Amino acid sequence: MPHIDYFFATISPYTYLAGERLEEIATRHGATITYKPLDVIGLFARTGGTPPKDRHENRKEYRVQELRRQAAKTGLTLNLQPAHWPTNPAPSSYAIIAAQAAGGGDLGKLVHSYCRACWAEEKDIAQDDVVRSCLEAAGFDPALADKGMLAGAEAYAANLEEAVSRGAFGAPFYITDGDERFWGQDRLDDLDLHLSGKL
Repeated sequence: MPHIDYFFATISPYTYLAGERLEEIATRHGATITYKPLDVIGLFARTGGTPPKDRHENRKEYRVQELRRQAAKTGLTLNLQPAHWPTNPAPSSYAIIAAQAAGGGDLGKLVHSYCRACWAEEKDIAQDDVVRSCLEAAGFDPALADKGMLAGAEAYAANLEEAVSRGAFGAPFYITDGDERFWGQDRLDDLDLHLSGKL
């Protein structure tokens, strides 16, 4: 059974634009997924990337155009200047880590709900009520927001270290059990082809 390690950031617009396509691909191929939320700004710092706010104006302008085009292709609503971005991604990330450990809900839906809250619904995913609401909507106990904080913090830090050691440098980033790496939601079709044995 194929496996995918999924490195992502809940504040990443590109993680949002991935929608739930990874889960659809995994289902089609009988693949399992391990969700590994991480600090994407920390990942940039460790791997030669530049945070969006520090990029040259040319890159900032291109990013806006690209986000608009990608949103149109996916049909997802995207606010290019969300009210609560950047925000602290740790609370939502810890909740995902706790939910994965607890089981019983839909992790893909949970990840997407945090991203959608940030990029389409003008919600602050660092706020407790938003964290709880997304947990509940994805079929998890909202009390998970208060559980395993230390374990969540440790896993969140470990995910960053693992991402760096395995060659990731952005989010979303997908790594198969055969160490094939795919960066960005626009490479999901390539991941699908790879799992089909065509790439």
